[in-house]
Amino acid sequence: MQNKTNFRDVFYISDGTAITAETLAHAVLGQFSLDIKQTTLPFVESIERAKQVKNLINQSNEKYGVQPLVFYSVVVPEIKQIIEQADALFYDVLKVLVEPLERDLAMKATPQLQRSHSINKDSASYHDRIAAIEYTLAHDDGVSLNHLEQADIILLGVSRCGKTPTSLYLAMQFGLRAVNYPFIADDMSALKLPKAIEPYRFKTFGLTIDIERLVAIRNERFADSEYASLEQCQDELHKVEAMFRREAIPYLNTSSLSVEEISTRLLSMSGLKRNMC
Repeated sequence: MQNKTNFRDVFYISDGTAITAETLAHAVLGQFSLDIKQTTLPFVESIERAKQVKNLINQSNEKYGVQPLVFYSVVVPEIKQIIEQADALFYDVLKVLVEPLERDLAMKATPQLQRSHSINKDSASYHDRIAAIEYTLAHDDGVSLNHLEQADIILLGVSRCGKTPTSLYLAMQFGLRAVNYPFIADDMSALKLPKAIEPYRFKTFGLTIDIERLVAIRNERFADSEYASLEQCQDELHKVEAMFRREAIPYLNTSSLSVEEISTRLLSMSGLKRNMC
């Protein structure tokens, strides 16, 4: 059983992607010394799904004996009403901004389902977003180093330091074409930028991670392997970080950062603009 004094089960709920609820909640919860278990529930758009969500929240309450925290962004009143019947502490991430805006603008908000109406599928920006996702998937984990002239950003680092989720987030949320390339154990004897990447070094950014965190992540995938050993992780990280410094490649430690925070910091470091739909 978790320590009730600082443990909370946390739910992020939305009729869209739930990214807004997650991002705002992460920023707020980071101010508190809490041990949290997180569950994201996107696209809650039906009465049936809302009832399932309500039951999940109540099951958490029964399991841990403490009210979970629910950060939510739901615009359909009937769905919101069902979810709010659960035994939890609720935080409407839209209400805190919408109500002051209604007052200040002297205008009533007109709610729209995020999933159905936030993106105009006939717009150029929508098709650019899809193209960015396809490009990023084709260039994931060093699968291809073709057409790097089209890349907006090239992420480098050891295996399991956060390159793939960050690349996909940049593509899906900001319409950026991201390439990610892993340095593996076989590269360590003579570590350098691949020839294909060298002409585009101005697009490169490194990701690194604390040794203990990397060991833990790799052990989740390949327990007790050489790949997940402390010695292997330490050797790879030291050599890759040394290369970043030698080649003047800016890099970021991802250990305590969410994918949203990593992406935002990379955008700030690179000067890239968000291609918002």
